[in-house]
Amino acid sequence: MAPSRALIFLGPPGAGKGTQAKMAAQRCGLAHLSTGDMFRDAIRRGTPLGKKVQPILASGALVPDDLVMGMVEERLSQPDCSRGFIFDGFPRTLPQAEQLDSLLEAKGWGKPLVIDFSISPETLLRRLAGRWTCPACGTIYNEFNAPPKVDCVCDRDGSKLTQRPDDRPSVVKDRLAAYERQTKPLSDYYRRRGVLEVLDAGRGVDDVSRALDSILRCAEGPDGRL
Repeated sequence: MAPSRALIFLGPPGAGKGTQAKMAAQRCGLAHLSTGDMFRDAIRRGTPLGKKVQPILASGALVPDDLVMGMVEERLSQPDCSRGFIFDGFPRTLPQAEQLDSLLEAKGWGKPLVIDFSISPETLLRRLAGRWTCPACGTIYNEFNAPPKVDCVCDRDGSKLTQRPDDRPSVVKDRLAAYERQTKPLSDYYRRRGVLEVLDAGRGVDDVSRALDSILRCAEGPDGRL
């Protein structure tokens, strides 16, 4: 039987694609793939690629595309990818998208199904700039739509909440501008290929999950596989 279809979740920081990727992967029995997780796993296992990537990441530099694609190819060969997988936030650039397409075709996966998590800049700014995290237990709050019971205090353990440096309003705007400049063109690329589905990610988590499930059901083949 041919392998299931590869899924790619696109969207800016704060669109909720990571949350939805984890949930959909569990529901559908697929592997949830992010390049950050791939890097950490390869480094932990001491693979040849992991050894090349480790000093690059430690220096804060960007990992070259050839190493990224090598990491992706290595990850797709692992058993948990045999039923299908979801790329979370990858590819990030047009060259990566083109190389990934070639890799998927060569490995027999065919064209991916790409979900674009569409959301307004205003909603994103509220989600990201309002996000606060408990340094002790990791619980995430949002001062606009999921605030703690007491300002800046974790409901669970009473720790003082902190805000990530890249969630500050000025930094958020820079992150979103970088996404528009570098990654947004991927939507046009996949639309031209006829594999793009746009999802309204500005709604609540449950509503987005239901809309995503509807898209995935429509993409299923006669055997019930994507």
